[in-house]
Amino acid sequence: MRQLKYIYHSILFISMLGYSILANAQETPKEEDFFKIMKVATPEGIILEVGGLVSLPNGDLGISTRRGDIFIVENPTSSRPYFRKFASGMHEVLGLAYKDGELYCAQRGELTKLLDTNLDGKADVYETVYSWPLSGHYHEYSFGPKIAPDGSFFVTGNVAFGSEEWWRGESRVPWRGWAMRITEDGKMQPWATGMRSPAGLGFLNNELFYTDNQGDWMGSGALWKMEKGDFMGHPAGLAWSGRPESPVKLTEAQFNSKIDPRKTKNDKGRYIKPENIVNENFKTLFDMKKEFPELRLPAVWLPYGILGISTSEPITIPKGHFGPFEGQILVGDQGMSMLSRVFMEKVNGEYQGASFVFKTGFRSGVMRMSWARDGSLFIGETNRGWGSAGEANEGLERLVWNNKMPFEMKAVRAMPDGFEIEFTQPVDPVSAKDIASYSIESYIYKYQPVYGSPPVNTQTLNIRGVKLSADGLKARIVVDNLRRYYIHTIKLDGVRERDNYYSLVHPTAYYTLNNIPEGPKLSISELSTKNSALIPAKAQQSTGTPQKSTASAQNPTQAEKAPAFNDVKAMMASYTCLSCHNPDRKLVGPSFKDIAKRKYSAEKILQLIHNPQPENWPEYPTPMPPMPQVKKEDGLKIAAYINSLR
Repeated sequence: MRQLKYIYHSILFISMLGYSILANAQETPKEEDFFKIMKVATPEGIILEVGGLVSLPNGDLGISTRRGDIFIVENPTSSRPYFRKFASGMHEVLGLAYKDGELYCAQRGELTKLLDTNLDGKADVYETVYSWPLSGHYHEYSFGPKIAPDGSFFVTGNVAFGSEEWWRGESRVPWRGWAMRITEDGKMQPWATGMRSPAGLGFLNNELFYTDNQGDWMGSGALWKMEKGDFMGHPAGLAWSGRPESPVKLTEAQFNSKIDPRKTKNDKGRYIKPENIVNENFKTLFDMKKEFPELRLPAVWLPYGILGISTSEPITIPKGHFGPFEGQILVGDQGMSMLSRVFMEKVNGEYQGASFVFKTGFRSGVMRMSWARDGSLFIGETNRGWGSAGEANEGLERLVWNNKMPFEMKAVRAMPDGFEIEFTQPVDPVSAKDIASYSIESYIYKYQPVYGSPPVNTQTLNIRGVKLSADGLKARIVVDNLRRYYIHTIKLDGVRERDNYYSLVHPTAYYTLNNIPEGPKLSISELSTKNSALIPAKAQQSTGTPQKSTASAQNPTQAEKAPAFNDVKAMMASYTCLSCHNPDRKLVGPSFKDIAKRKYSAEKILQLIHNPQPENWPEYPTPMPPMPQVKKEDGLKIAAYINSLR
């Protein structure tokens, strides 16, 4: 009797333990359990629309706005910060810097030094350091300045867009689509070109990097290392490469001789907008690198619709900030109102690395960042004319870490035969040694004059095995068919944390593999090859695993019923639809309800998914990229949901 009672209590304990593990797995902490977004109180009547942020040596915060104002904020991390207007009347200030006691800003047409000569707390001298030409086009934004280690300033210029060829970026005046180096005494040196919308300029560990936005010739947003004489890929700025001061010698004619810009006209003499062509022989950036040695490939891609749609400023996480991620890079995104995290390494002398989702949910588009004295991060936001997932037109917020350790991938490093993943906390060995816990696929983007690119050459990679370190902090996965220059999507949906059985807060990394390192490879005897996904059909039946069946077989009328949002939500998220669209409200693109009002047929919606027509929605400044990767059956299901909202 006593033995039966012992067995009963043992079974009960094991059952409760299993229930506890499942409960903990379901209660995996989220972003907000570690990083909190806090709104900075702003005086009534001030509309920030932040274009620039800089933390001053005394702890004050400098803010420049798209409306042409500059504010100094005293006690910016307190509950009652004090805003003082320092300057006003300038033209769309999209950057702010501090040097030797003075503020510098990039207006649309000049680098300006702001002086308070009478010490009354307001600028009374607006000194032009250097000015550059403007055509007057609305899209000729200027970004910066960023201060180099030698004290010089760097500024980047946005391209304009054509009148008839409204989809094509143009450099109508020097030096649009370029980075410029400007000395304090007003001397300018063109530095590099090939940029489209270079909103994110920054020195990371004293090296110059920049980010660009998806669009024509840009398959997705990315982070580039920039050196003098580089060509980043957008051809508009090549209009000025023939000038004697240009460090870039590639010409428009040379570029067009190797890749078709698709400047074609119809029988009425009107230019035809380039559309994505399915099943074509396309070019990639690395294909063209063979033709143009000065072409600079991205250090790290930020996949479109996942890690952003309008990439903005990169910033290094300083030592002692944000726990395990110090030394890594945060990148803002204006369209998706979010931050990505980037881990970079050098392989064969070239930067590459992994990008991850870091923090979502900001109230407006993330444009600028600056570190506060208390270790929090100021976030400057704007969305006017550009659109963003955050509904507010402007914002100033702080991101605060609560010193709790999230279960995350700390880093992903390239190996000769796969990848090594480092974790912030030890992993559960049973889940981490199981091949079924991982999946990897690789893909790349087209290099084309079309707005953006679908993922192409997608391939699922075979995982041969896993080797877990003794401390549980590193997992080395051995993979077949690594592809140089491709983005490798690494998913760890099945890996769990050791003590609480938590899932990863963000289980996916996107590794840009510019080089495959040399070195020893692991033998199969060193690997765990367990794969719990390989369960025989008989075992599935014996364990009660339900077999797949079609909805129409279960219920003949089910196939005819329009799906609800929850029925297509996961599918639309996987295709990145939800990064730009919402069922009820306008985001970067129109709501699904607004699309439904157009009364398109399901077949027409599918056609527009594969090849969008942005001219149908002129009120939205960010065109939708082609998405031929959406399968026909999935696209028709999405269309059925949209049309059910009429």
